Amino acid sequence: MRQVRQVLERLIVRYPHVPPADIERAVHGVYRRFATSRVRDFVPLLVEKAVKRDLSESPILDSVLPPAIPDAGR
Repeated sequence: MRQVRQVLERLIVRYPHVPPADIERAVHGVYRRFATSRVRDFVPLLVEKAVKRDLSESPILDSVLPPAIPDAGR
C-alpha cells in the first residue's frame, strides 16, 4: 500500500536514530488496530500520529539522542 510506504518514509527521516525495522514494526502494528475501521480516509494520518507519539515517548530515543542543553542563565 502506497500510504503505508509514505508514512514509513516520513517517520524514518524524522527519526534517523531509530532502526527502520523498529519503525516498520510500529507502523504495521498500529495499522492492524485500524484494520476493522469503517472510515479509512484518515487511517494513515492516525497511524503516523500514533507512531510519532510512541517514538517520542520511547526510552530508545533517550539512549540515542544527545542530552538537552540546559538553559544557562535564563
